[in-house]
Amino acid sequence: MKLFQQRKASKWMLGLALVGLSCAVNAQEEQKVQGFVHEQSDESGYVWPTDSLVLKKLDVWKDQKFGVLFHWGLYSVPGIVESWSICSEDVDWIPRDTTWAYEDYKKWYWGLKDSFNPVDFNPDQWADVMEDAGMRYVVFTTKHHDGFCMYDTKETDFSIAHGAFKDNPKKDVARYVFDAFRKKDFMIGAYFSKPDWHCPYYWWPYYATPNRNVNYKIANHPERWEKFCQFTYNQIGELMKGYGNFDILWLDGGWVGSDDQDIHMDKIVDMAREAQPGLIVVDRAMRGKHENYQTPERGIPEKQLAYPWESCITLSNDWGWVPNAPYKSATKVINMLAEITAKGGSLLLGVGPTPQGLIEQPAIDRLHQVGEWLRANGKAIYNTTITPYYQEGNIWFTADKDGKTLYAIYALPDGEKLPKELTWNTNVPKGKMTVLANGKRASYQVDGNTVKVSLPNNLPNEPLVLKFTLKK
Repeated sequence: MKLFQQRKASKWMLGLALVGLSCAVNAQEEQKVQGFVHEQSDESGYVWPTDSLVLKKLDVWKDQKFGVLFHWGLYSVPGIVESWSICSEDVDWIPRDTTWAYEDYKKWYWGLKDSFNPVDFNPDQWADVMEDAGMRYVVFTTKHHDGFCMYDTKETDFSIAHGAFKDNPKKDVARYVFDAFRKKDFMIGAYFSKPDWHCPYYWWPYYATPNRNVNYKIANHPERWEKFCQFTYNQIGELMKGYGNFDILWLDGGWVGSDDQDIHMDKIVDMAREAQPGLIVVDRAMRGKHENYQTPERGIPEKQLAYPWESCITLSNDWGWVPNAPYKSATKVINMLAEITAKGGSLLLGVGPTPQGLIEQPAIDRLHQVGEWLRANGKAIYNTTITPYYQEGNIWFTADKDGKTLYAIYALPDGEKLPKELTWNTNVPKGKMTVLANGKRASYQVDGNTVKVSLPNNLPNEPLVLKFTLKK
């Protein structure tokens, strides 16, 4: 049976890799590769926090602009779509070999616990790479929908601390990840999945598991649902009370917490904030007082938003590690960061560590290039605010908090050459204009509200930032 399972898994993994390589990296195409996407909550659903400590922390977070989201778990071992392959839903982005019985597949997947042995696990390498990339906050998956915990929970033995990695001194993986990034002064976020497909109080073995939802009628078995609510409360409590200081609790699985799957979020949040005063809670796609910032996934809102938000977008096509991943270029990441910043948001970039516990070189190379650009141009990104006229074609405008300095970021399309001139309307400068990266002067002409800028010679062929004072 084991050999049979290995053959089936290899065949399925190859198919998934081919699908991933063939798909473009826009949001619509990415959804076909790795499908369920949490849509952005509507504007009317946002509720501003009333806790002054939460508001203060949100202001700090909004200045960071650039963070990393790590998906790392059982799915990393074979390099497949995270968790979703054990969800019995007939959609094209949950690929499985159709000759493999569903229950056999689930047994194989749960069994990956006994082969997940990341002996090269090096959270300091992760932190070094992301600091070099210019990132300022981190969100780490303590548990995804499959229920496999990346920390030493006392609520279940379905964790990395009780599998093949159990004898390693770093078996309490999340603790070491969070501590490595605290040493770099990152803001710290814990990802936690509200649904838990391994927990018998969510997917009761007495019944089949037809989809992502709880597989029994809560109204008929309220005591069982309350056990799941307590299980979830206890696990979040373990993290909030025993793993150091946190800035963000990032809750995924937005279908749990709805009216028909009430998980008592008020109780959870009160407990979490008692342990972590000012904690930002991101109850994704749930609209209301526990979604302190919104998280449009794999895409960027069409316009500026008047409340806190972050786009969570993958560096490759997938959240977790997959073999031979088609990573986005550094230019693509920079351009996304420029657009998101101009619209008032932050970019949370998904990076998947390898099964061995490292960030692989192709990802490192791209992230280093992003960091190099930010070291020269970061003033146009970090600690900036929005300006009313924020786009002209490929040019994105951000504003310094001094109320007078603007930055024009030219998002150079991949494969194109930097033009000799840039033209825009409305944001009319006065006085000197300079290239932010090197201080060289850029000459310009103004005709009414039209600004035409002549760029200096010999600029590197990369996204460009111009700094100028706005004419009132």
